[in-house]
Amino acid sequence: MARSLNKVMLIGNLGADPEVRSTPNGSRVATISLATSRQWNNQAGERQEKTEWHRVVLWNSRAGNLADIAEKYLKKGDRVYVEGRIEYRTWEDRDGNTRYTTEINARELILLSPRAADVDPAAVPARTPQPVAAETDQESFEDFPEALDEDDDDLPF
Repeated sequence: MARSLNKVMLIGNLGADPEVRSTPNGSRVATISLATSRQWNNQAGERQEKTEWHRVVLWNSRAGNLADIAEKYLKKGDRVYVEGRIEYRTWEDRDGNTRYTTEINARELILLSPRAADVDPAAVPARTPQPVAAETDQESFEDFPEALDEDDDDLPF
C-alpha cells in the first residue's frame, strides 16, 4: 500500500492571545489564530501582500503539553513555528446548520519571539575584549602533520 503524508509547517504571528479550555474528559486544548503573509510585485511593479489566517489547535498529550505552553508563554503578536497536520471537521450547530472548519492539529511548537524578561542585563557578565597574541614563530606548525599522499584510485566512489 502506498504511503501518504499530511504535514504542515508554518511560521507566523498570533492574531490574538491563545484561547485555552478543558474538554469534558479533562483534556486541555488551546486554539491560536496564526497569520502568515506573502508578498509579491504585480504586473505594474506595485508591492502586494496577502495574509492568510490559520486556526491552530494545541493539545496537552504524550507528545507534550502544548496547550499549557501556549497559555503560559504566548500572547498576541508573538512569532511561532508550528508543525502538524491539516484536519477538516464537520458538525451541526444549534440551529441544525452544517458547519465546516479547517484547522492545523499541532504536534510541535517553537517560540520564535525574543522575550525581554528572559534577558536580564545585570545577569550577563560584561566581557572585555582580550588581545590575541599573534604567533609569528614557525615552530608553532611543527606538530602539524605533513600532507598525506593519497591515491584517488583507492576511493570507493
